[in-house]
Amino acid sequence: MFSHLPALNAIRVFDAAARQLSFKLAAMELNVTATAVSHQIRALEDKLGCLLFERKTRAIHLTPEGEKLAVAAYHSLEQLALVIDEITNQGSVLTVSTTSSFAAQWLVPKLEDFHQRYHDIQVVVKTGEVLDDLLKDRRVDVAIRYGQGDTEQAHIKTLITERIGMFATKDYLQRHPKLEEATLIETTWKNPHLQPITWQGYFQHQQQYAESSYDALNVIAFDQEQHVIQAALAGQGLALVSELLIQTALAQGWLVKHPQGEMLTGLSYSMVTSPHNQSSYKVRCFQQWLSDVLAVE
Repeated sequence: MFSHLPALNAIRVFDAAARQLSFKLAAMELNVTATAVSHQIRALEDKLGCLLFERKTRAIHLTPEGEKLAVAAYHSLEQLALVIDEITNQGSVLTVSTTSSFAAQWLVPKLEDFHQRYHDIQVVVKTGEVLDDLLKDRRVDVAIRYGQGDTEQAHIKTLITERIGMFATKDYLQRHPKLEEATLIETTWKNPHLQPITWQGYFQHQQQYAESSYDALNVIAFDQEQHVIQAALAGQGLALVSELLIQTALAQGWLVKHPQGEMLTGLSYSMVTSPHNQSSYKVRCFQQWLSDVLAVE
């Protein structure tokens, strides 16, 4: 019945190239050479008797025939992968992409609880400030995004909105009771699209300092929120950070809230999944766990 169909491996290679629109990126995803991808695509085109890609000097584009096959290949492989994962339990590895700060300060310390609930699912955490494209890269199952979660053709679920405050060690607050005497530490986002969370904005909201008075304060910045937290833990200053990311430090008494500090609404964390992963058992388990844990934060 299906003897006229191309080999499954050829369809897998074509699907990767169609999603990435790059033989090189497809090769990286499949862990083969770009030459091997090119040969597979050429052999598939020969078998089908039509061109699937229009080759240009620095890019490739799907032909009308290629676009039709890309849709069919994607959905067929999606269904096949879900069924195989279900009947063989091979889908037990869940790859989560998120920011370095959220991974280090919140996710990793909580993962033992997930493993206690779901012994059959291993979580691999992938960090970085560059957003992974879940539609193109099937190696990532779930992304936890900070701030705006605009992702075309992906499912986005808001998890929690953080609260921002000022925190330091007890010893530091005793030695620097006045804000004018303290070193104020903030984060300068690498992502220019994120709404800035700065001491200047914090004080403007509180109407605490005039612009001229603010300029006289000692403010330093790091480009990672976890570095701001580490500096505060080392007794180097007063940190303007998310309360969500310092739960362990607060519970252990390593950091305390400034007695004059007002808590402000910060940005939100969202869970992003691609259409081909939404019904996956491991993804549904992880989303339920996140919702349960964050509901009591």
